Amino acid sequence: MPGENLSRDEARERAALLSVDGYEVSLDLRSAVGDAGGEPRTFRSVTTIRFRCNEPGASSFADLVAPSVTSVSLNGRDLDPGEVFDGSRILLEDLAAENELVVDAQCAYSRTGEGLHRFVDPEDGEVYLYTQYEPADARRVFANFEQPDLKAPYRFEVRAPEGWTVWSNGTGELADGVWRFAETKPISTYITCVVAGPYHYVTDTYTRTFEDGTKLEIPLGAMCRKGLAPHFDADDVFLVTKQGLDFFHDHFDYPYPFGKYDQAFVPEYNLGAMENPGLVTFREEYIFRGKVTQASYEARANVILHEMAHMWFGDLVTMEWWDDLWLKESFADFMGTFANVGATRFKDAWITFANRRKAWAYRADQLPSTHPITADIRDLEDAKLNFDGITYAKGASVLKQLVAYVGQDAFLEGSRRYFKRNAYGNTRLGDLLSVLAETSGRDMTAWAASWLQTAGVNSLTPQVLLDTEGGRIAELAILQEAPESHPELRPHRIAVGLYRRTPEGAVERYARVETDVHEPRTVVAELAGAEAPELVLVNDDDLTYCKVRFDETSLVTLRSHLGALTDPLARALCWSALWNMTRDALLPARDFVDLVLRFAGRESDIGVLQMLHAWANSALTHYAAPDWRETGGELLAEGALRELREAEPGSEHQLAWARFFASVASAEPDLKLLADLLDGTVEIDGLEVDQELRWAFLEPLAAHGAADESVLAAELVRDDTASGKRHQVRCLAARPSAPVKAQAWAQVVESDALSNALVEATISGFQQPSQRELTAPYAQLYFAAIERVWRERSIQIGMDVVRGLFPAYQDRPETLDATDAWLEAHRDAAPALRRLVLEARDDLARALRAQECDAAAGR
Repeated sequence: MPGENLSRDEARERAALLSVDGYEVSLDLRSAVGDAGGEPRTFRSVTTIRFRCNEPGASSFADLVAPSVTSVSLNGRDLDPGEVFDGSRILLEDLAAENELVVDAQCAYSRTGEGLHRFVDPEDGEVYLYTQYEPADARRVFANFEQPDLKAPYRFEVRAPEGWTVWSNGTGELADGVWRFAETKPISTYITCVVAGPYHYVTDTYTRTFEDGTKLEIPLGAMCRKGLAPHFDADDVFLVTKQGLDFFHDHFDYPYPFGKYDQAFVPEYNLGAMENPGLVTFREEYIFRGKVTQASYEARANVILHEMAHMWFGDLVTMEWWDDLWLKESFADFMGTFANVGATRFKDAWITFANRRKAWAYRADQLPSTHPITADIRDLEDAKLNFDGITYAKGASVLKQLVAYVGQDAFLEGSRRYFKRNAYGNTRLGDLLSVLAETSGRDMTAWAASWLQTAGVNSLTPQVLLDTEGGRIAELAILQEAPESHPELRPHRIAVGLYRRTPEGAVERYARVETDVHEPRTVVAELAGAEAPELVLVNDDDLTYCKVRFDETSLVTLRSHLGALTDPLARALCWSALWNMTRDALLPARDFVDLVLRFAGRESDIGVLQMLHAWANSALTHYAAPDWRETGGELLAEGALRELREAEPGSEHQLAWARFFASVASAEPDLKLLADLLDGTVEIDGLEVDQELRWAFLEPLAAHGAADESVLAAELVRDDTASGKRHQVRCLAARPSAPVKAQAWAQVVESDALSNALVEATISGFQQPSQRELTAPYAQLYFAAIERVWRERSIQIGMDVVRGLFPAYQDRPETLDATDAWLEAHRDAAPALRRLVLEARDDLARALRAQECDAAAGR
């Protein structure tokens, strides 16, 4: 039988044959603590599955990834584990109409964030466990039918070390040393969950009385490691949670269906969060150990609401197979921002969405691996890689366009009908489109064909013709273009805004028209006769998903007056458009850096400012001509320090500029300033150098040889925590030494001793843009190693290594040639591995084109 991968065809065949009545899962986790004697740690997992087969006598299989199986019983008949279990599947032959399968196995604790992850807190030695399954890692914890359309109710019981608390999807009680949990509603395998350990746990309650007088009471819980408890602002987590529950009850007309609502912030988590009903898991970095900007709190609120939306979109109603992953992720991504704006204090969240989330989508949609929102997912490896910017951010952007297309009321009414008709079931694209067609009265087939079933991003450019006097618009048209690789022109509902300077020097909108763009050239008749604009902003208010371009007059205005745009969303859209032009080699990187230096200091939205810092860094390290990088770095450091000193003391803008200054500091005076800020010999009024900021200052010092191993060891003594250890590992790998790089490479590529979090930290430290010559020898080693790494390591670690260690800083044609040579020689490599290499190759080719553009500007 095949290995751990599962194909769509196999899943469809099994779903046509089987239906599952229920699971009983018993886990013994007492082995999580104590001395394992050097042996790999395992735990006992006993699973009973009751299921039906509509073709008695047929054969199928159950999924299990485990070091060993003690026994397998099918309908009371003992099977030989050595004959029926191959390491990932259990062969089930001669099935009856009604079946009972009992599997007793030894499953392995994980150090990669997949399955049942075991974490030892270096601060106090305490052990913490949690599960993470999506798309198919529940089989690492218990035997099951691992596909989303074989839903069933679950009963979990867990034996845990004394003094621990255990949580699962349902409510639980401890009796006679066993935690027993209430049976769940029918759910998919990948959203079952167990969290266990000495977690710090806080409780609250949500209550809601509906119009018919019925009352809903939801117990709330929030937890984290004990070491993070002093930093845990659970009150704010509960505030956003309650606001979200109110919002979704108001709009979905379907009460939250899963009883309690716990939220666990867990260590070494690979994702942002996971929507397990009744027990949502988050990465613990959402608990802030130091001062952060409001953008971080907004991002956390967005994730809380994203996962909450999944309780309906994904958990109550689940896609049949991963092709329709968008049915949950696109909706949750849209709803996260929709609810953030509608229910919380973060009223400008659509600005963040336009500037940050859509940047992710634009990049993904221009890669060779781009795909329709409804993707062709052949197997589980495809599924793992499709948790990407297309499925999340483009899908959410398209839903925003859909709301503009059908109207918000019709969209929400369609959602309500969708929940009621498909509760606890599985759906495909057509199930949603049919209710939206009902509620909107529009034909959704053509819309879906254009937006959901084709790939690529369109560009919209204004074309302005003035009258003979030049004072008014004779004709304004919108030109729509598509790349040759994906030539689809789509229907866009857009707003076109006209802007000009006021006598006071501000740039403000004086006219706005909404229109539909379908063709290569669409005339906006309503704007004929309007006063001539200094700036035309297509897609004003960010109604559609497209790359915005500018006419020459608008571009001149932005070069001189971008900071004078008074509307923060319009300003964010212009910044995003200019960044896309930089990536597309239409705007020299040095010009983008210049715009950031001149206008970023006037940016009021902190999230946009932090995005500009990230883009400026990327422009310098990837898109600037090599002979200008040193000059550009000096300019950015000088500008960042100036803005840092001029920022309001104690403000979040001051903090953002301090972090940006550290990220671009390389000259000796700048590094000395960072060292002086660390030891307190120099202070900047209002800037609190807390522990997280200390590590941010230490990384550039380590990367430039100004902080050695002893300095980093002393800092770890100061911050002897899990977070401190990750920071120290990153800084150690950042040091500019050949032996350091060799050790880091060996730890990640040649060994599996590091946990997922430390693998990530080591890779981050290894890859330093200032150390191109030092890491050059590893380009050849990379191509020699990646197929073995992909074969031998878990898919998560494989993705981290293949993406993270690609020689992106060896940005010269020879690296492109080496990448092409590997792709040519490895046509039969795993498709998911080839996809990762193709994506990295595309990023490198884009960087080389941008460098040519920038070099031409410098001549």
